[in-house]
Amino acid sequence: MKKILLVRTDRLGDVILTLPMLSALHACFPDATITMLLSQYTGQIVEGNPLVHEILWYDHDGQLFPFRKMCSEITKRSFDAAIVVHPRPRLAWLLYRSGIPVRVGTGYRWYSVLFNKRVFEHRKDAKRHEVEYNLRLLEALDCKSASEPEFPIAVPREADDTVVMLYRSLGITDDDLVVILHPGSGGSAREWPAEYFGILGARLIEHPHVRVLVTGGKGEERKVAEILVATKGGAVPLVGKLTVKELAALFRRTHLFVGNSTGPLHLAAAMGTPVIGLYPQAKAMSERRWGPYTKKKEVFVPAMPASCEKCTKLQGERCLCMASISVEDVFAAASRFLEKRREPYTRVNANA
Repeated sequence: MKKILLVRTDRLGDVILTLPMLSALHACFPDATITMLLSQYTGQIVEGNPLVHEILWYDHDGQLFPFRKMCSEITKRSFDAAIVVHPRPRLAWLLYRSGIPVRVGTGYRWYSVLFNKRVFEHRKDAKRHEVEYNLRLLEALDCKSASEPEFPIAVPREADDTVVMLYRSLGITDDDLVVILHPGSGGSAREWPAEYFGILGARLIEHPHVRVLVTGGKGEERKVAEILVATKGGAVPLVGKLTVKELAALFRRTHLFVGNSTGPLHLAAAMGTPVIGLYPQAKAMSERRWGPYTKKKEVFVPAMPASCEKCTKLQGERCLCMASISVEDVFAAASRFLEKRREPYTRVNANA
Protein backbone atom coordinates (compact mmCIF):
# COMPACT_ATOMS: atom_id res chain seq x y z
CA MET A 1 0.00 0.00 0.00
CA LYS A 2 1.63 3.20 -1.21
CA LYS A 3 -1.37 5.44 -1.85
CA ILE A 4 -4.52 5.30 0.30
CA LEU A 5 -7.75 7.28 -0.08
CA LEU A 6 -9.90 7.78 3.03
CA VAL A 7 -13.44 8.94 2.24
CA ARG A 8 -15.78 10.74 4.65
CA THR A 9 -18.04 13.32 3.01
CA ASP A 10 -20.72 13.95 5.65
CA ARG A 11 -20.84 16.14 8.76
CA LEU A 12 -18.27 17.81 11.02
CA GLY A 13 -18.61 15.45 13.98
CA ASP A 14 -18.40 12.43 11.68
CA VAL A 15 -15.13 13.69 10.20
CA ILE A 16 -13.67 14.33 13.67
CA LEU A 17 -14.55 10.80 14.76
CA THR A 18 -12.76 9.52 11.65
CA LEU A 19 -9.43 11.19 12.54
CA PRO A 20 -8.11 8.26 14.65
CA MET A 21 -8.01 6.21 11.44
CA LEU A 22 -5.14 8.40 10.21
CA SER A 23 -2.64 7.41 12.89
CA ALA A 24 -3.73 3.77 12.61
CA LEU A 25 -3.13 3.79 8.84
CA HIS A 26 0.21 5.51 9.30
CA ALA A 27 1.31 2.88 11.82
CA CYS A 28 0.31 0.02 9.52
CA PHE A 29 1.59 1.58 6.29
CA PRO A 30 4.37 4.01 7.30
CA ASP A 31 5.54 4.56 3.72
CA ALA A 32 2.07 5.27 2.30
CA THR A 33 0.67 8.67 1.46
CA ILE A 34 -2.86 9.29 2.74
CA THR A 35 -5.38 11.41 0.84
CA MET A 36 -8.82 12.31 2.19
CA LEU A 37 -11.96 12.97 0.15
CA LEU A 38 -14.05 15.46 2.14
CA SER A 39 -16.82 18.00 1.91
CA GLN A 40 -15.41 21.51 1.82
CA TYR A 41 -16.93 22.86 5.04
CA THR A 42 -16.25 19.90 7.32
CA GLY A 43 -12.90 19.18 5.69
CA GLN A 44 -11.47 22.42 7.02
CA ILE A 45 -10.81 20.59 10.27
CA VAL A 46 -8.32 18.30 8.46
CA GLU A 47 -6.29 21.09 6.82
CA GLY A 48 -2.77 21.21 8.24
CA ASN A 49 -2.88 17.63 9.53
CA PRO A 50 0.66 16.21 9.10
CA LEU A 51 -0.68 12.70 8.43
CA VAL A 52 -2.72 13.81 5.41
CA HIS A 53 -0.73 14.23 2.21
CA GLU A 54 -3.57 15.76 0.18
CA ILE A 55 -7.23 16.74 0.50
CA LEU A 56 -9.64 16.22 -2.40
CA TRP A 57 -12.82 18.28 -2.18
CA TYR A 58 -16.11 16.56 -2.96
CA ASP A 59 -17.97 19.81 -3.44
CA HIS A 60 -17.61 23.57 -3.77
CA ASP A 61 -19.94 25.90 -1.85
CA GLY A 62 -22.25 22.98 -1.23
CA GLN A 63 -22.47 21.90 -4.88
CA LEU A 64 -21.05 18.48 -5.74
CA PHE A 65 -18.33 18.42 -8.37
CA PRO A 66 -19.44 16.65 -11.57
CA PHE A 67 -19.00 12.88 -11.49
CA ARG A 68 -16.64 12.76 -14.46
CA LYS A 69 -14.42 15.47 -13.01
CA MET A 70 -14.16 13.66 -9.67
CA CYS A 71 -13.53 10.35 -11.40
CA SER A 72 -10.70 11.89 -13.45
CA GLU A 73 -9.09 13.46 -10.37
CA ILE A 74 -9.17 10.18 -8.47
CA THR A 75 -8.08 8.00 -11.38
CA LYS A 76 -4.94 9.98 -12.17
CA ARG A 77 -3.66 9.55 -8.59
CA SER A 78 -3.54 5.75 -8.94
CA PHE A 79 -4.63 4.90 -5.42
CA ASP A 80 -3.92 1.37 -4.18
CA ALA A 81 -6.86 1.33 -1.75
CA ALA A 82 -9.87 3.38 -0.69
CA ILE A 83 -11.85 3.18 2.56
CA VAL A 84 -15.40 4.53 2.47
CA VAL A 85 -16.41 5.33 6.04
CA HIS A 86 -19.87 6.78 5.28
CA PRO A 87 -21.08 4.89 2.19
CA ARG A 88 -23.30 6.35 -0.49
CA PRO A 89 -24.17 4.89 -3.92
CA ARG A 90 -22.47 7.75 -5.77
CA LEU A 91 -19.25 7.29 -3.78
CA ALA A 92 -19.21 3.52 -4.29
CA TRP A 93 -19.73 3.94 -8.04
CA LEU A 94 -17.13 6.73 -8.18
CA LEU A 95 -14.39 4.59 -6.62
CA TYR A 96 -15.31 1.58 -8.76
CA ARG A 97 -15.17 3.62 -11.97
CA SER A 98 -11.88 5.18 -10.86
CA GLY A 99 -10.29 1.74 -10.96
CA ILE A 100 -9.04 1.61 -7.37
CA PRO A 101 -8.06 -2.06 -6.89
CA VAL A 102 -8.96 -2.35 -3.18
CA ARG A 103 -12.24 -0.77 -2.08
CA VAL A 104 -13.32 -1.15 1.55
CA GLY A 105 -16.93 -0.52 2.56
CA THR A 106 -20.01 -1.94 4.23
CA GLY A 107 -21.40 -5.26 3.10
CA TYR A 108 -25.00 -4.42 3.96
CA ARG A 109 -26.08 -1.99 1.21
CA TRP A 110 -27.57 -2.85 -2.17
CA TYR A 111 -24.55 -1.26 -3.82
CA SER A 112 -22.01 -3.11 -1.63
CA VAL A 113 -21.14 -5.26 -4.66
CA LEU A 114 -19.01 -2.27 -5.75
CA PHE A 115 -16.76 -2.84 -2.71
CA ASN A 116 -14.40 -5.82 -2.92
CA LYS A 117 -13.43 -5.70 0.77
CA ARG A 118 -16.77 -5.79 2.54
CA VAL A 119 -17.27 -5.33 6.28
CA PHE A 120 -20.42 -6.95 7.67
CA GLU A 121 -21.27 -4.89 10.72
CA HIS A 122 -24.51 -3.00 11.41
CA ARG A 123 -23.85 0.41 12.94
CA LYS A 124 -27.52 1.10 13.63
CA ASP A 125 -27.38 -1.42 16.49
CA ALA A 126 -25.02 0.98 18.33
CA LYS A 127 -23.05 -1.85 19.95
CA ARG A 128 -19.87 0.20 19.61
CA HIS A 129 -18.76 3.80 19.44
CA GLU A 130 -18.46 5.38 15.99
CA VAL A 131 -14.69 5.66 16.51
CA GLU A 132 -14.49 1.91 17.05
CA TYR A 133 -16.64 1.15 14.02
CA ASN A 134 -14.36 3.33 11.91
CA LEU A 135 -11.18 1.65 13.13
CA ARG A 136 -12.65 -1.82 12.55
CA LEU A 137 -13.04 -0.98 8.86
CA LEU A 138 -9.24 -1.03 8.63
CA GLU A 139 -9.16 -4.69 9.61
CA ALA A 140 -10.18 -5.37 6.00
CA LEU A 141 -6.64 -4.21 5.17
CA ASP A 142 -5.15 -6.34 7.98
CA CYS A 143 -4.59 -3.11 9.89
CA LYS A 144 -5.40 -3.05 13.60
CA SER A 145 -4.98 -0.03 15.82
CA ALA A 146 -2.83 -0.75 18.87
CA SER A 147 -2.82 2.75 20.34
CA GLU A 148 -5.34 5.01 22.05
CA PRO A 149 -7.41 6.94 19.47
CA GLU A 150 -6.08 10.43 18.77
CA PHE A 151 -7.83 13.46 17.30
CA PRO A 152 -5.10 15.62 15.75
CA ILE A 153 -6.41 19.05 14.74
CA ALA A 154 -4.02 21.76 13.65
CA VAL A 155 -5.03 25.24 14.83
CA PRO A 156 -3.21 27.98 12.90
CA ARG A 157 -1.87 30.99 14.76
CA GLU A 158 -4.21 33.29 12.82
CA ALA A 159 -7.25 31.45 14.22
CA ASP A 160 -5.87 31.73 17.74
CA ASP A 161 -5.19 35.45 17.22
CA THR A 162 -8.81 35.94 16.14
CA VAL A 163 -10.03 34.42 19.42
CA VAL A 164 -7.54 36.52 21.42
CA MET A 165 -8.98 39.65 19.81
CA LEU A 166 -12.53 38.41 20.42
CA TYR A 167 -11.84 37.87 24.11
CA ARG A 168 -10.21 41.26 24.35
CA SER A 169 -13.22 42.96 22.73
CA LEU A 170 -15.54 41.22 25.20
CA GLY A 171 -13.39 42.07 28.20
CA ILE A 172 -12.74 38.40 28.99
CA THR A 173 -9.65 37.95 31.18
CA ASP A 174 -7.66 35.00 32.52
CA ASP A 175 -9.70 35.21 35.72
CA ASP A 176 -12.95 34.48 33.88
CA LEU A 177 -14.51 31.05 33.40
CA VAL A 178 -15.83 30.76 29.85
CA VAL A 179 -18.78 28.45 29.15
CA ILE A 180 -20.04 27.67 25.65
CA LEU A 181 -23.72 26.81 25.21
CA HIS A 182 -24.67 25.18 21.90
CA PRO A 183 -28.48 24.72 21.78
CA GLY A 184 -28.80 23.20 18.29
CA SER A 185 -27.84 19.91 16.69
CA GLY A 186 -28.06 20.71 13.01
CA GLY A 187 -30.99 18.30 12.82
CA SER A 188 -28.81 15.31 13.69
CA ALA A 189 -30.44 14.45 17.03
CA ARG A 190 -33.29 15.17 19.41
CA GLU A 191 -32.53 18.33 21.34
CA TRP A 192 -32.67 19.63 24.89
CA PRO A 193 -35.10 22.59 24.76
CA ALA A 194 -33.54 25.96 23.93
CA GLU A 195 -35.47 27.49 26.83
CA TYR A 196 -33.60 25.14 29.19
CA PHE A 197 -30.30 26.36 27.78
CA GLY A 198 -31.54 29.86 28.54
CA ILE A 199 -32.36 29.02 32.15
CA LEU A 200 -28.98 27.32 32.51
CA GLY A 201 -27.21 30.36 31.05
CA ALA A 202 -29.03 32.68 33.44
CA ARG A 203 -27.97 30.52 36.40
CA LEU A 204 -24.36 30.41 35.24
CA ILE A 205 -23.89 34.15 34.79
CA GLU A 206 -25.03 34.77 38.34
CA HIS A 207 -21.43 33.89 39.18
CA PRO A 208 -19.32 37.04 38.75
CA HIS A 209 -16.49 35.27 36.93
CA VAL A 210 -18.53 33.14 34.53
CA ARG A 211 -18.91 34.35 30.94
CA VAL A 212 -21.40 32.59 28.68
CA LEU A 213 -20.90 32.45 24.91
CA VAL A 214 -23.51 30.92 22.59
CA THR A 215 -22.63 29.16 19.35
CA GLY A 216 -24.91 27.78 16.66
CA GLY A 217 -25.23 26.96 13.00
CA LYS A 218 -27.22 28.52 10.21
CA GLY A 219 -30.93 28.31 10.97
CA GLU A 220 -30.42 28.13 14.74
CA GLU A 221 -30.66 31.87 15.35
CA ARG A 222 -34.05 31.54 17.08
CA LYS A 223 -32.66 29.08 19.62
CA VAL A 224 -29.73 31.39 20.32
CA ALA A 225 -32.12 34.32 20.69
CA GLU A 226 -34.05 32.44 23.40
CA ILE A 227 -30.86 32.20 25.45
CA LEU A 228 -30.15 35.90 25.02
CA VAL A 229 -33.63 36.77 26.24
CA ALA A 230 -33.37 34.43 29.24
CA THR A 231 -29.99 35.85 30.23
CA LYS A 232 -31.20 39.44 29.66
CA GLY A 233 -28.39 40.00 27.22
CA GLY A 234 -25.75 38.58 29.53
CA ALA A 235 -24.78 35.83 27.08
CA VAL A 236 -22.84 36.66 23.92
CA PRO A 237 -24.01 35.23 20.55
CA LEU A 238 -21.35 33.98 18.13
CA VAL A 239 -23.54 32.47 15.40
CA GLY A 240 -21.81 32.62 12.03
CA LYS A 241 -18.89 34.72 13.30
CA LEU A 242 -16.14 32.08 13.37
CA THR A 243 -14.68 29.55 10.94
CA VAL A 244 -14.30 25.90 11.93
CA LYS A 245 -10.63 26.42 12.82
CA GLU A 246 -11.52 29.53 14.84
CA LEU A 247 -14.15 27.51 16.70
CA ALA A 248 -11.42 24.99 17.53
CA ALA A 249 -9.24 27.82 18.85
CA LEU A 250 -12.19 29.16 20.85
CA PHE A 251 -13.01 25.79 22.39
CA ARG A 252 -9.38 25.31 23.38
CA ARG A 253 -9.68 28.50 25.44
CA THR A 254 -13.01 27.45 26.96
CA HIS A 255 -13.53 25.96 30.42
CA LEU A 256 -16.74 24.07 29.59
CA PHE A 257 -18.91 23.20 26.58
CA VAL A 258 -22.59 22.26 27.01
CA GLY A 259 -24.47 20.98 23.99
CA ASN A 260 -26.59 18.43 22.21
CA SER A 261 -25.14 15.63 20.10
CA THR A 262 -23.50 17.64 17.35
CA GLY A 263 -20.21 18.33 15.59
CA PRO A 264 -19.10 21.23 17.81
CA LEU A 265 -19.44 18.96 20.86
CA HIS A 266 -16.96 16.52 19.30
CA LEU A 267 -14.72 19.41 18.30
CA ALA A 268 -14.67 20.69 21.89
CA ALA A 269 -13.86 17.21 23.19
CA ALA A 270 -11.06 16.85 20.62
CA MET A 271 -9.57 20.15 21.83
CA GLY A 272 -9.42 18.84 25.40
CA THR A 273 -12.31 20.93 26.72
CA PRO A 274 -14.59 19.41 29.40
CA VAL A 275 -18.01 18.77 27.90
CA ILE A 276 -21.56 18.11 29.03
CA GLY A 277 -23.50 16.18 26.39
CA LEU A 278 -27.29 15.91 26.18
CA TYR A 279 -28.28 12.74 24.32
CA PRO A 280 -31.52 10.97 23.41
CA GLN A 281 -32.00 7.35 24.41
CA ALA A 282 -32.80 6.15 20.86
CA LYS A 283 -30.14 3.68 19.66
CA ALA A 284 -29.39 5.43 16.39
CA MET A 285 -28.56 8.69 18.22
CA SER A 286 -27.35 7.23 21.51
CA GLU A 287 -24.37 8.15 23.63
CA ARG A 288 -23.00 4.63 23.17
CA ARG A 289 -22.38 5.29 19.48
CA TRP A 290 -22.10 9.09 19.31
CA GLY A 291 -20.99 10.17 22.79
CA PRO A 292 -18.05 12.56 23.24
CA TYR A 293 -14.85 10.48 23.05
CA THR A 294 -13.12 11.94 26.10
CA LYS A 295 -12.73 11.28 29.81
CA LYS A 296 -13.58 14.90 30.64
CA LYS A 297 -17.30 14.57 30.14
CA GLU A 298 -20.68 14.12 31.76
CA VAL A 299 -23.57 12.88 29.65
CA PHE A 300 -27.28 13.14 30.40
CA VAL A 301 -29.81 10.75 28.85
CA PRO A 302 -33.59 10.67 29.48
CA ALA A 303 -34.73 7.87 31.76
CA MET A 304 -37.32 6.65 29.25
CA PRO A 305 -37.71 3.65 26.91
CA ALA A 306 -35.72 3.87 23.69
CA SER A 307 -38.95 3.51 21.70
CA CYS A 308 -40.65 6.41 23.48
CA GLU A 309 -43.81 7.26 21.51
CA LYS A 310 -44.27 10.64 23.19
CA CYS A 311 -41.39 12.15 21.25
CA THR A 312 -41.77 13.32 17.71
CA LYS A 313 -39.85 11.41 15.08
CA LEU A 314 -39.13 14.71 13.34
CA GLN A 315 -35.68 15.74 14.54
CA GLY A 316 -35.30 19.29 15.77
CA GLU A 317 -38.84 19.60 17.18
CA ARG A 318 -39.53 19.67 20.91
CA CYS A 319 -38.91 16.30 22.49
CA LEU A 320 -40.61 15.46 25.80
CA CYS A 321 -37.94 12.89 26.59
CA MET A 322 -35.13 15.42 26.27
CA ALA A 323 -37.18 17.92 28.27
CA SER A 324 -37.19 15.41 31.15
CA ILE A 325 -33.47 16.18 31.75
CA SER A 326 -33.58 18.81 34.48
CA VAL A 327 -31.78 22.12 34.34
CA GLU A 328 -30.83 21.68 37.99
CA ASP A 329 -28.93 18.46 37.26
CA VAL A 330 -27.06 19.99 34.33
CA PHE A 331 -26.25 23.12 36.35
CA ALA A 332 -24.87 20.97 39.16
CA ALA A 333 -22.62 19.12 36.69
CA ALA A 334 -21.46 22.41 35.18
CA SER A 335 -20.64 23.75 38.63
CA ARG A 336 -18.51 20.69 39.36
CA PHE A 337 -16.51 21.18 36.17
CA LEU A 338 -15.99 24.88 36.81
CA GLU A 339 -14.72 24.18 40.31
CA LYS A 340 -11.95 22.17 38.65
CA ARG A 341 -11.11 24.95 36.21
CA ARG A 342 -8.14 24.41 33.93
CA GLU A 343 -4.84 26.23 34.29
CA PRO A 344 -4.73 29.51 32.34
CA TYR A 345 -4.23 28.92 28.63
CA THR A 346 -0.73 29.42 27.21
CA ARG A 347 0.35 29.78 23.60
CA VAL A 348 3.14 27.22 23.82
CA ASN A 349 1.22 24.78 21.59
CA ALA A 350 -0.68 27.34 19.56
CA ASN A 351 0.28 25.66 16.29
CA ALA A 352 -0.03 22.04 17.46
